Amino acid sequence: MLLRHTPDEITERKALTVNPAKTCQPIGAMYAALGIHNCLPHSHGSQGCCAYHRSALTRHYNDPIMGSTSSFSEGSSVFGGQANLLDAITNIFTLYKPDIIAVNTTCLSEVIGDDLVQIINKAYDEKKIPEGKVVFHANTPSFTGSHVTGYANMATAMVKTFAKSSGKKNKKITLIPSFIEPSDMSEIKHLVSEMGIKYIMYPDTSDVVNGPLDGKFRMYPKGGCKKEDIEASGDSIASFAIGKLGAGPAARLLDSQCKVPCHIVELPIGISATDAFIEELRKVAGVSVPESLILERGQLVDALCDMNQYTYGKKVSLVGDPDTLLGMVRFCRDAGMEVLHVVTGTAPTGMKFEKTVKSLCGENVVVKTGLNADMFLFHQLVKENRPDVIMGNTYCKYICRDMDIPLLRVGFPIYDRIGHSYVPVVGYRGGMHLLLKLLDLLMDRQDRDAPEENVELIM
Repeated sequence: MLLRHTPDEITERKALTVNPAKTCQPIGAMYAALGIHNCLPHSHGSQGCCAYHRSALTRHYNDPIMGSTSSFSEGSSVFGGQANLLDAITNIFTLYKPDIIAVNTTCLSEVIGDDLVQIINKAYDEKKIPEGKVVFHANTPSFTGSHVTGYANMATAMVKTFAKSSGKKNKKITLIPSFIEPSDMSEIKHLVSEMGIKYIMYPDTSDVVNGPLDGKFRMYPKGGCKKEDIEASGDSIASFAIGKLGAGPAARLLDSQCKVPCHIVELPIGISATDAFIEELRKVAGVSVPESLILERGQLVDALCDMNQYTYGKKVSLVGDPDTLLGMVRFCRDAGMEVLHVVTGTAPTGMKFEKTVKSLCGENVVVKTGLNADMFLFHQLVKENRPDVIMGNTYCKYICRDMDIPLLRVGFPIYDRIGHSYVPVVGYRGGMHLLLKLLDLLMDRQDRDAPEENVELIM
C-alpha cells in the first residue's frame, strides 16, 4: 500500500538512497570464500554484521552458511580488533579445524583502521596458525561498493595469496566466475567439460551451498576449489573472467602476477552470449564444439522460434547486478523483447555498461547505475513506462504485486522461492530454463486476462 505513495515525478537525488538495489561487500566476500574447499569465512567486525551476512546467504540458499566473527565490543571498536582476531584465529583452528580462514573486513574495522596484513603476519610469527594452514584477507567495507565488488575483492585476494607460477604450463584453463549461483558454476563446468577442456574453477560454490540432505553434518562440504588447484592456476595456459565486474580484477591480477593471458567475457546467458563464450573457449583451447552442445543449442533455438509469438515485442524492465544484467539483456533481445529499463545499484566501473546496453537495445532504453539507482527510482520508472514483465530479485515483488505485473525472479537475493541454486540460467540449458519460466508467466497471464470466449486449450 505504501508503494502507492511513490511520486510519479522523478527528481534528481545526490545524497539519498531509498531501498538500495544492492547489498554490502562482506556478503559477496563471504560467498566467494565458501568457494574454497575446507575454508571458513571470517567477518572482522561485530557479531551483528556477521549474523546479517550469514542470514542473507542462508535465506537465499536455504542452507546453513558457516562463518565466524571477531565479535567486536565497545573496547575493540575504540582500540582496534587485533586481540579479537588473534584469539579468533586460535579458537577457529582449535575448534573448527579448517585448512584456510578467509577474513573479510567490515565498516567498523575499516573505519578504525585495523591493519589486517600486520595482524595476520603477527599471527604467523606467534605460531597461532598451524603448519600448512593459511589465513588471508580482503578489504570489503560496506560503505562503498556492493556484494559484487566484495566478491571480486575476495576472488582477487585468492589469486594474490595462492596463485604461483612454476614456469611450466599445465595445459589447463582457469575459470573465474562472477557472483553467480552454484548451479550456474556447475553449468559452466558442464560446457567446458563437454568440449574436452581441462580446467580449474574458483571460486566454486557448487556442492557447497546446494549440497544434498543425507543426514550427515559437514562443516565443510565436499565442494569448493582446493588450495592446490588455486596454486596451479598460475601455470594455466589462459584464464577466463566470466563477468567483467565480478571476475575481471582477479583474472587481470593472475595475468600480471603469473603471466596467464586473461580473456574477459560476459556471462553466457541466452543464445548469443553463450555462442560467444563457446567460440572464445574453442579458439583458446584449440578444440572443436561437440555434438552434445550443438544439440543443446538447437533445442533452445527451436523453443525460441516455436514460442516467438508470445515473447516478441513484449516489454521488460530489469534490475540487478551489472554482470547478470548484461546477460539478461542479451537473453531478452534473443527472444525479441523490448527492454525499457536497466537499473543496478552497483556502479559498473570500467564496463562501458550503458554503452553496451544501448548498443543492444537502442537509445530509448533507460539505464541507471550507482547509489541513486535504487528500487525507489526503479518503481518510478516502471510507473512512467509500464512493462509486460519485470525481471529481478525478491524485492521486486512489492512493485509487481502493487502494479499487477508478472515477476521473473533472477539474481540476488531470492528469499521467497527455491530452485535458483539447483537450476542454472547460464548456457544453453540455462537459457531453456529461463525461457520456460518466462513463457509460463506470459501465457498464464494471457489465460487469466482473456475473455471467456477467447480462452484456448491449445496455445
